[in-house]
Amino acid sequence: MYAKIRISGKIELLSGMHIGGSGAFSAIGAVDSPVVKDRLTGLPLLPGSSLKGKMRSLLARMYNEKFAKLPDGDHPKLLRLFGSAGQGKDSEKNTRVSRVLFSDALMGNWEALEKRGLTSMTEVKFENGINRATSVANPRQIERAVRGSEFPLDLIYEIAPSSEMPDGPSADEVAEDMEILSQGMRLLEADYIGGSGSRGYGRIKFHDIRVARIIGNADDALVSRCQEYFRDI
Repeated sequence: MYAKIRISGKIELLSGMHIGGSGAFSAIGAVDSPVVKDRLTGLPLLPGSSLKGKMRSLLARMYNEKFAKLPDGDHPKLLRLFGSAGQGKDSEKNTRVSRVLFSDALMGNWEALEKRGLTSMTEVKFENGINRATSVANPRQIERAVRGSEFPLDLIYEIAPSSEMPDGPSADEVAEDMEILSQGMRLLEADYIGGSGSRGYGRIKFHDIRVARIIGNADDALVSRCQEYFRDI
C-alpha cells in the first residue's frame, strides 16, 4: 500500500509566542530577541522543526521508559513515526525515515487582526532580569507573535513500503501512528511552544483538524478511522 495523507487545521496562539530569529546585526536600541519571520512577507513564522521537535520531546516523556539523551533512544513507536538519524556505531542500521512531514507555517490571519485594530504583526514585551547578588536590573526587549495569531497546520503522513515492511505498514499501525500524533497535539496544548513557556509564552490551541487522502490507495475506512483520533481536538 502506498499513500499520502494530509492532516490539516490551524494553530491559534493563546498567548504571545517567541521563536527566535537572528539578532546578530540589530542596531542600538533595537529589539534584543526578534522572532523568526518570512523574508518575503515579513509575517511571523512557526517553523515545522519547532513543532515537530517539541511534539516529539513531549511524547518521549510519555512513552520512553527512561530518559534518552538522544532522539535515537526514543521508544520504537516514536522512532517509527518521527524517524532516526542513526547516530552511534550502528548508524546505518538504525537510520529511519520519518513517516510524517511538518511544514513551516506563516501567520494566516493578519488582515483579520488588522481589522481589529492591530498595527503590527508582532509585539515587543519589556522584561527585567534581576541580578540576585547586586539587585541590578538587566532590561531586555522580547519580540512575540501576538495572541490571537493563527497559523495553518499542514502535516503529510506517508504510507510506503520499506525494507522491513515490503507491503507497507498495516492499517492498525497507521491508525496507531495517528493516535500518537493526536496525543502529541493534546500534550502540546497543555504545554507551550517556543521560548519562555514558564513565563506564559507560547500557549496554543489546535482547531478544525481534518484528515484526507491526497495520493494513493488508502481506503476510505482507514481515513475515517484516522479522523476519529482528532475528533475532539
